[in-house]
Amino acid sequence: MSSGDVPVIPNFWDPKTVQDRPKDLPDKIQFLATDDFPPFVFRDDTGKLTGFNIDLARAICHELMSSCALKILPFEDLVPGLIAGEGDAIIAGLVPNTALNGDLAFTQDYLKLPGRFVVRADQADMFDETELAGRKIAVVAGTRHESFALSFWPDAFLQTYPTVANARQAVQEGEVDALFGSGLMLAIWMASEDAKDCCAFSGGPWLEPGFFDQGLGIAVRKSEPKLAEALDYALRKTATNGKYRELYLRYFPVSFY
Repeated sequence: MSSGDVPVIPNFWDPKTVQDRPKDLPDKIQFLATDDFPPFVFRDDTGKLTGFNIDLARAICHELMSSCALKILPFEDLVPGLIAGEGDAIIAGLVPNTALNGDLAFTQDYLKLPGRFVVRADQADMFDETELAGRKIAVVAGTRHESFALSFWPDAFLQTYPTVANARQAVQEGEVDALFGSGLMLAIWMASEDAKDCCAFSGGPWLEPGFFDQGLGIAVRKSEPKLAEALDYALRKTATNGKYRELYLRYFPVSFY
């Protein structure tokens, strides 16, 4: 997506599906989160907690007419803390997986993490993701983006780099035709001063099952399915009433969709 395009707002909720307001709603929700995951949760220049997840949690509580509280823990303590009863729900960029599913239940994804191509801005309209034979594509070694590229674009000339910074520099300086990586992280980079307005998205987003289909969800204890149901209801409401769109544009000015 070039800077002049209308930003695409992701929507993970089927507008045709009608979900009744749950009968059992929590009076209070104690969210658990970290404070070092910008733009999701971080402290601003005054030390105040802010971020996409913070404001989304507030919007959820508003929809449920519940009071909201937030407890900050180190990331590695979030799941043990939830299981131990230190909070009711984790909103901290967790992706459902088999290691967590034994103890936790998750809401529907509130943000998926697609793969995207980034090219130099002056090449965005000329890059064709369906014609990659012989093209130099940067990927970070050992990532799912590398695995995906090896599987789906065998005729491309993959240039592997040890770090994201190396791969970004390669596309920025024109050493490769494109960089394929995390749409989220690339969007954050392109909005920063470090990118120097060098680059733009082209093609995509890629959300292929087995690679990029799992997204971020809110985790609750498996013993509390009614809370998960209430959170799902509130997330859907933020999508239909425009609040989700407002928050997405606020915290992701370069849309990665």
